[in-house]
Amino acid sequence: MITIPTTRAVVVALPVLAGLLLAGCAEETPQAAPGDTTGPVAVKATDSECDLSRRDVKSGTSTFSVSNGGSKVTEFYVYAEGDRVMGEVENIGPGLKRDLIVELPTGKYHAVCKPGMVGDGIRGDLTVSGDATPHADSDAALKDATKSYQRYVNSQAVALEEKTTEFVAAVKAGDVAKAKALYPVSRTYWERIEPVAESFGDLDPKIDARVNDVEPGTEWTGYHRIEQALWEKNSTAGMAKYADQLLVDVKTVVAKAKAVQLNPLQLANGAKELLDEVATGKITGEEDRYSHTDLWDFDANVEGSQAAVQALRPALQQRDAALVTTLDTNFKAVFTALEKYRVGDGFKPYQPTEAERRELGNVVDALAEPVSKVAGVIAQK
Repeated sequence: MITIPTTRAVVVALPVLAGLLLAGCAEETPQAAPGDTTGPVAVKATDSECDLSRRDVKSGTSTFSVSNGGSKVTEFYVYAEGDRVMGEVENIGPGLKRDLIVELPTGKYHAVCKPGMVGDGIRGDLTVSGDATPHADSDAALKDATKSYQRYVNSQAVALEEKTTEFVAAVKAGDVAKAKALYPVSRTYWERIEPVAESFGDLDPKIDARVNDVEPGTEWTGYHRIEQALWEKNSTAGMAKYADQLLVDVKTVVAKAKAVQLNPLQLANGAKELLDEVATGKITGEEDRYSHTDLWDFDANVEGSQAAVQALRPALQQRDAALVTTLDTNFKAVFTALEKYRVGDGFKPYQPTEAERRELGNVVDALAEPVSKVAGVIAQK
């Protein structure tokens, strides 16, 4: 989750979380020597502190090596002006470490730890200076990757607006059956580009917050507010204003997503974030807790992750062909595991047994590990 106000519950299938965390710790990052102004930035996160080894870095690619010395699961973010997410790493359990590799142009940023994965987090300034050439400008394959992925984002954004418009119309017309049918369809396009969509200020919690995500004093709005009425009450009564607001917010996200300029590391990190989404919200079944349409979201998250990786494929092939082969194999394994839940163009309601949840967790674990390596490979000159 990328936006500051978002509060995500952390009810994680333990095998999945363990796998993701281990993936993040698989390779020890060399630490900067004392006085070094170019090596990884060590981030010591606790329940009350977010201590960076330095707060001035050079423009270009930076690595933040985040160690969680607290008692809560934490997240680390780098925010640009307006709380636009430049990079994030989630689900850092107590005692564990994960790395964030991010490309930053010259400017002023905020480095933020979020113990408990809630609220605004513990903030501090981060200054980036220098005149490094953007990574994509010096590599034709990476430049093509960003253009290719931008086209993908644009296509999904257009479909998101179209299908949400249809969903909203059904809700306002009181057509419960049609609204139920359109709910998972419209979310598919959101879930495919979720890291991009989440990166704009407070729009994500307005659109996609679950009831336990809502900050005190804030009204619950968005998809899940309407989902509750449709499935728990089998009604759209009182939902017109939420439907109207949802469409306004989605249109805002769509406009921003079409205009945003992404760099290659954002693609790589986004691919990993989408698998984190699967682990923390979809496999557990808590995301769509009323409709049980989680597998639609699950499939869309993995498709979105694959789209980002595929855009980077030529550059990855040049740098690490074996990793590309592993990624191909493990993406296929996840989609194969999903097939037995498919019904027509969608999926059966997701109310898994523990064995089913563990089986899906295992294939997502196996995919998350190589996807976690993509950013490091792409960062190579």
